[in-house]
Amino acid sequence: MNVFQFMLQNRSEVVELTLEHLWMVAASTLLAVLIGIPLGVLITRWPGLNKPVLGSANIIQTIPSLALFGFLLSVPWIGARAERLAILDLTLCALLPLIRNTYTGIKGVDPSVLEAGRGMGMTNRQLLFQVELPLALGVIIAGVRVATVISVGLATIAAAIGAGGLGEYIFRGLAMVNNQVILAGAIPAAALALLADASLGWLEKRLSPG
Repeated sequence: MNVFQFMLQNRSEVVELTLEHLWMVAASTLLAVLIGIPLGVLITRWPGLNKPVLGSANIIQTIPSLALFGFLLSVPWIGARAERLAILDLTLCALLPLIRNTYTGIKGVDPSVLEAGRGMGMTNRQLLFQVELPLALGVIIAGVRVATVISVGLATIAAAIGAGGLGEYIFRGLAMVNNQVILAGAIPAAALALLADASLGWLEKRLSPG
């Protein structure tokens, strides 16, 4: 029996684990966007926060996910459920590209465009929402793209704490020393990562300034 026959015979479980995987990725990416983009904007306004914010995000990025799971287990309410723990872990790991790309995109806006906006009487708030963010949108979407692909890959590790997802097959296959079971989790996860990368890459090109 090859891996595709195995997936066909267990299609209901494959679909269920894929949906669990997608839920964790979608929830964590959305949370990371809601936190990371405002932080990226914040450090463009207060440069003194640049190093602490980016440094903290860099440190989180370097911590192995399994170790981060261990650190977060003691957090009230979060550590009580594996799914919450996995989503928080993925959210923290996705912050760096979002913060960095938002900062880079806004700082990359041509100063002459900003001067022209100020000359038209635009306030700082209007400049941010009507000039800087629209012009930086392509770079910001690139950050979302990187964060999503990272989350798809890291979500496989969530199975180690019982949070479900396609990592269930990978860990089960490792325990059984069965390559077919490992690939039944790895192939759909890789396909999700490629699909996310391609679709967000297309969106990035569409939203980048001509």
